[in-house]
Amino acid sequence: QGKFTLLRDTRTDGSFLVHHFLSFYLRAGCKVCFVALLQSFSHYNIVAQKLGVSLTAAKERGQLVFLEGLKSCLDLLFGEEEQSGQPSPLQFISTSNLRALFDFVRTSLTPTDGDSWKAPVLLVDDLSVLLSLGATPVAVLDFIHYCRVVVCSQLKGNIVVLVHSSEDSEDEENELVVNSMCHHSDLILWVEGLATGFCKDVHGEIKIIKRVSLESTEQDLVQIYQYKIQDKNVTFFARGLSAAVL
Repeated sequence: QGKFTLLRDTRTDGSFLVHHFLSFYLRAGCKVCFVALLQSFSHYNIVAQKLGVSLTAAKERGQLVFLEGLKSCLDLLFGEEEQSGQPSPLQFISTSNLRALFDFVRTSLTPTDGDSWKAPVLLVDDLSVLLSLGATPVAVLDFIHYCRVVVCSQLKGNIVVLVHSSEDSEDEENELVVNSMCHHSDLILWVEGLATGFCKDVHGEIKIIKRVSLESTEQDLVQIYQYKIQDKNVTFFARGLSAAVL
């Protein structure tokens, strides 16, 4: 508890990790606030059903608070008012201020009387979209900082955030956010496409970086595996040891 996990992908799609953490925390009985900026609710629900979890049922029992970014953006841009009368969490599109999104997260995860859920979890997919929607890098980093104070420090929960990155990218703002978050993460799961290109039996490489240096002078622990994504799970193996090779 109280940890910040960064999911980073380069030259590949790391969203399978988002689906894993979403189903993992829901099965563990945690209260989850999912800020989904990349896909629709039905997309996440279909994948979750394959993993044995129903997002619809989790929403109905109050365990999952789901912000559907795609729909909220359209409602905001085309002037459709929120039915609840509350300001839109994505109102930064017109004000460049992420305060409303932070308030949404805090309200969603602050326990109320009668709540029996375990530690709260904030899941964001994917943070890079906030920059594309007009938020500044400083605003995004401030948002994450305040979320860490509330979720990790005060509520003793966890935060899991996905970001896209590219070494040869000309998007300096995105790289600034990615590098800053790497320095503050407790755990980094860095998914990369194979340098040799597409392979049917090996879909990519994952680097697991445990940030020991945050609390001591020791070096970070780094493990590297390759993986293959299957229909309902992911197989991990040491480099060069896939079933196709052995």
